[in-house]
Amino acid sequence: MNGVKALRIKIRQASANYRKEETTENKMTYPLPPLSTVSGALHSICGYTEYKKMDISIQGKFSSMRKKVYRDYCFLNSTMDDRGTLVKMKNESMLSNAFTQVASAKKSQGNSFFNGTTIQVHDESLLQEYRDLKVLGNKIAEWKSTEYKERIQNYKQEKNRLAEQKKTAEKGSNEYDEIVQKEKQIKAEEKEWKKKVSDYETSNYKVPISKFRSLTTSIKYYEILDNVQLILHIRAEEEVLNDIYHHIYDLKSLGRSEDFVEVTDAELVELLETDETVRSPYSAYLHYDDVKNRRIYTGMGPERLMFGTKYYLGKKYEIQDGKRIFIEKIPVVYTSDFKIRKTSENIWIDDQKNIVNFL
Repeated sequence: MNGVKALRIKIRQASANYRKEETTENKMTYPLPPLSTVSGALHSICGYTEYKKMDISIQGKFSSMRKKVYRDYCFLNSTMDDRGTLVKMKNESMLSNAFTQVASAKKSQGNSFFNGTTIQVHDESLLQEYRDLKVLGNKIAEWKSTEYKERIQNYKQEKNRLAEQKKTAEKGSNEYDEIVQKEKQIKAEEKEWKKKVSDYETSNYKVPISKFRSLTTSIKYYEILDNVQLILHIRAEEEVLNDIYHHIYDLKSLGRSEDFVEVTDAELVELLETDETVRSPYSAYLHYDDVKNRRIYTGMGPERLMFGTKYYLGKKYEIQDGKRIFIEKIPVVYTSDFKIRKTSENIWIDDQKNIVNFL
């Protein structure tokens, strides 16, 4: 078995969160950056817009994990009169930080922005605008339940009356043609009237009130890894390896945008074979098949079961509508204190006796 060339990258991070995509309430982290995070970062610094095949080995360690509390802001799609903070959006179709605070509820319940009960007013003119719109909305709702409803019923009755007359009239006769013409006029009149009502309600109430939203806040947390050290090995075509090698110091962060990286070393190395036992001082993602078939085993010995956490990590993807859609996920085991007795097609060592298990 001939040796293979790989790019070894060593990285340090003061802190990091490699968010698990399935966690939304609180942002939990993977213990090491997943394949998609590493691959995405490498594709980005090289300017690749399509997937480039690369096998990656990911190992490392961190000193501690802690929870960082943060305040989460959530815009509701409507307004709640008795809680949260009433805000007016700069652009109602785009939820962002571009908003103006109107008023805040002081208690958990029993408040009212409309009535001014136990609220703190931030902008009196906008609060009055909100109240005027709510009054108009109530008037429109009341009118639609009375006069509007009655007129719709009249149109319906008139159309039913004409339909009955049409049944008794002879097709092609003047009487029949007159009834058909009246039907068309009634339907056109009803359609035009409904449109006028809808246009008025939309422009005078629905659009203006949609700019007002309820902003709620809650306390959530990030899981943060401290003092992260990573060793990555990349196996790919020579052109891809050279691209990564020449752009690796353009890598600014890994995980969140604020999770800055320090690339301490990047070197093209020849991976080696060995028949000696090698033990890793790091934690790593290991290919599930290599663990299952005992090509990699626990530091306690090959007769002991290996304990770890199984993940399915996205590897190969396609770009659809500007987004990465993963079409291949591979099973891995996250563990520490592991050994090999010999190398194989997917297991190597480098010149620093790091075990390299490609995913």
